[in-house]
Amino acid sequence: MSRLYLSADMRRAETIATVIGLAARSDPAEITTGQIAVAMGVSQGALFRHFPDKQSIWTAVLDWTCTELQRRFDGVRASQPLARLEAMLAAHIGFIMENPGVPRILWGVLQRTGETPAKAIVRHLMATYRARVAGELSVAHAARQIAGDADLEAATVMFLALVQGLVMQALAIDDFSALPAMSERQFALFRRSLEAVE
Repeated sequence: MSRLYLSADMRRAETIATVIGLAARSDPAEITTGQIAVAMGVSQGALFRHFPDKQSIWTAVLDWTCTELQRRFDGVRASQPLARLEAMLAAHIGFIMENPGVPRILWGVLQRTGETPAKAIVRHLMATYRARVAGELSVAHAARQIAGDADLEAATVMFLALVQGLVMQALAIDDFSALPAMSERQFALFRRSLEAVE
């Protein structure tokens, strides 16, 4: 299909993918609408036919990130709660491997001072993620798959820190290739620290 006849939805999806691609190679704070337009092969005027301003582009990117991550988490089919947590971690790492620009965008949004629509979306994503992890740990606790005296709140924070730490280290060295194997090893330690002793 000619680029001339892309639907509005397809053009918005292309813009989101372009921004994430650019963020994988450069500082998201320095990405301009001009650079986005050039990377897409369109004029800035064409870009603004689908987005009223630059902020709305970032909001769309973050909305897509939230929706896509939740879709992947919802697709986890493991029957046991700890196995679901492990599968969620794998799904999250897989998403990051496919979209390395996303964590750069998320960190950039959180570092900005003041309240913005983008920051509100990131906070909502984090709160939803936290609630999902806490829920799985509660189910595991009720099923006696983890120790009866396990601190579930601390375990929830530990899981989230595991994910964030892995991603931050990958960003620091600009290499995501070790994430899948390292996340498996980290989750094994996390699980071992929680499981009930037979």
